[in-house]
Amino acid sequence: MNTVTIRANMAESESLETITEHERILQEIESTDTACVGPTLRSVYDDQPNAHKRFMEKLDARIRNHDREIEKMCNFHHQGFVDAITELLKVRADAEKLMGQVSDTNRRLQDAGREVTAQTEEVIRCRVQQRNMATTVEKLQLCIPVLEMYSKLKEQLESKRYYSALKTMEQLENIYIPRVSKYRFCQIMAETLPKLREEIKDISMSDLKDFLESIRKHSDKIGETAMRQAQQHRTFNSTVQKQDTLSCAKPLNGRTPLHHNGLSPEAAEEEEMDEEVLTAQDLVDFSPVYRCLHIYTVLGDRETFENYYRKQRKKQARLVLQPQSNMHETVEGYRKYFNQIVGFFVVEDHILHATQGLVTRAFTDELWNMALSKIIAVLRTHSSYCSDPDLVLELKNLIVIFADTLQGYGFPVNRLFDLLFEVRDQYNETLLKKWALVFRDIFEQDNYSPIPVENEEEYKAVVSRFPFHDAEIEKQQFPKKLPMSQSVPQIYSQVKEFIYASLKFSESLHRSSTEIDDMLRKSTNLLLTRTLSSCLQNLIKKPHIGLTELVQIIINTTHLEHACKYLEDFITNITNVSPETVHTTRLYGLSTFKDARHAAEGEIYTKLNQKIDEFIQLADYEWGMSESDGRASGYLMDLINFLRSTFQVFTHLPGKVAQTACMSACKHLATSLMQMLLDTELKQISMGAIQQFNLDVIQCELFASSEPVPGFQGDTLQLAFIDLRQLLDLFMVWDWSTYLADYGQPTSKYLRVNPSTALALLEKMKDTSKKNNIFSQFRKNDRDKQKLIETVVKQLRSLVNGMSQHS
Repeated sequence: MNTVTIRANMAESESLETITEHERILQEIESTDTACVGPTLRSVYDDQPNAHKRFMEKLDARIRNHDREIEKMCNFHHQGFVDAITELLKVRADAEKLMGQVSDTNRRLQDAGREVTAQTEEVIRCRVQQRNMATTVEKLQLCIPVLEMYSKLKEQLESKRYYSALKTMEQLENIYIPRVSKYRFCQIMAETLPKLREEIKDISMSDLKDFLESIRKHSDKIGETAMRQAQQHRTFNSTVQKQDTLSCAKPLNGRTPLHHNGLSPEAAEEEEMDEEVLTAQDLVDFSPVYRCLHIYTVLGDRETFENYYRKQRKKQARLVLQPQSNMHETVEGYRKYFNQIVGFFVVEDHILHATQGLVTRAFTDELWNMALSKIIAVLRTHSSYCSDPDLVLELKNLIVIFADTLQGYGFPVNRLFDLLFEVRDQYNETLLKKWALVFRDIFEQDNYSPIPVENEEEYKAVVSRFPFHDAEIEKQQFPKKLPMSQSVPQIYSQVKEFIYASLKFSESLHRSSTEIDDMLRKSTNLLLTRTLSSCLQNLIKKPHIGLTELVQIIINTTHLEHACKYLEDFITNITNVSPETVHTTRLYGLSTFKDARHAAEGEIYTKLNQKIDEFIQLADYEWGMSESDGRASGYLMDLINFLRSTFQVFTHLPGKVAQTACMSACKHLATSLMQMLLDTELKQISMGAIQQFNLDVIQCELFASSEPVPGFQGDTLQLAFIDLRQLLDLFMVWDWSTYLADYGQPTSKYLRVNPSTALALLEKMKDTSKKNNIFSQFRKNDRDKQKLIETVVKQLRSLVNGMSQHS
């Protein structure tokens, strides 16, 4: 019972829950959008079985309920609806009328709005145009700077401002064109810029080539200006340095010092101040180089430009260093050559300092070293052709100015100054040749007689030119004669002129006084030992120079020898170098004049002997004469008279020279007479001829004993004829027994008679006896004499044979 009750209660409870759930579902359906009822309806099927039937029943009940409520409401509002319809029908006529009015109004509105629409469309079109114009203006504002820059680029190209044009191109490419790169004209412009760059490169390179050609033409002018400025600077410095010396010491030669340009120091200074200073950039426009360098740098091709420039300059350097074939003929040829080289390196120095790395110091040094070697070779070759010392001196001055100019630009020039020492040797050689002609002219014009002076003025004129001092001559009254001839003061003056000429080359060589002193002394030594000595030797050997001239030459050389110390003092005064200095070179004039004097003495001896030979050739002995003439031969007397007069001239010679000449003449005369007797072509000699010959020898002995030259002791001079005297005495006395008996004894009376000599002469007399005494064999005395001769001949032959075997 309880169970049933419980179950009934539970069923009742479940039924109430189901009804409540269905009610909730229906309320949810009514309040929810129909699109979202799906989940609600699904919950109906998810409940207990057959719950949807009960839900359908509940749903039908609800529908019926709603229908009854609708019906009630319709019934309630029906009368109002009818009234409303009736009222609506009444309004219909008004509505139709209103409809007509509205249509008419609409028509009229359409007609009025058509114009507004057209104006509106025009406004819209204008607004579109305005918007397009604004867009166009905006785009043009982007394009106009590009076009302006391009126009600016064209103007820069036309005005040849290529570096600015490249900068403009760079701005176009990097800034302006990217902003409007979508436009075709910008594309065309971008494609044109590389071509313009190449065009600028070509134009700038063409300008560079024109520049290189221009500086090649202007190098001469640039170098001339630079060398002139260097010369003016050196002249001014030299003037300042020498001002004190010139004010304290009068020039030795009495000349006013002039500079290389021939102006006094004051005039040179004024000229230097007045002249406008020009530089390389004043003469040449370097802008093409700078422009081309900047252009290639901007284009990133600087290395190509540097290589091209250096290559071209090297080629130009080789052309500049090539001299003209006739350069050595005039100083202008050398000056033009130096001007071109200086101009070349002045330009390179300017480029070195005005540009950053276009040329380097290493490059210029390489060029200079190459040029220096070529210059030295050229100068060494061409200077060897110069025979004019003035031209060599001008060449030296040009080399000094050339070296100073380039040294001022930082180029090493020591090798050029070393070359000047070679040129100095060449200069000395040309001076020596020139002075050789001068000396030759002096010697040819000299009269080789003592200088006559009529009064004190003439005496002082000679003494002022030559250092001559002789107390005895000074005491003599005018007119008087100086012992030397006119050539002596002339030679002395010319030696001084040579020293001046040699000194000119030593100036501006940047050498010390000691070195200059050494140069002067060495060149003067060459003048004395080689040139003057050679001229004296040639003079002495000339055939027209007689004994009188030779005597005067000896006297002249003696005075010149004494004057050498004055020449040393002269050099010392010029260089201010003390002669006691350790390395001071001495003058060799003493040996030069001694050698010349010895040569003249030897020539005197030779000419005396030649003159004696000429007289001997006049001898005309009758070798077969029966007896002598009783007097000496005429030729011999003439010879002795000649010797007497000649030795009187020798009174001015040193004693030993005169004595040696006299002794040499007597010996040569004795030898010639002996050779005459022993001549192989002379076959027969008579006793009469021997007697005549003896008379001539007696005259020779008398001449020797008369002391033709003072200073001989005893019979020293007569001993020259002792061989002849003993030989003639032997034959005149016929003292063969004594000769043969005493032969070989130191005390022999005929000690100087050689057996071979006696034999030769005896055989000549033997043949004469045979010829002239054909019948003498019938006379007993003659037969005895002939036997004696034959016996003596045999004995002499045995002596001669013995001598030959012993030797």
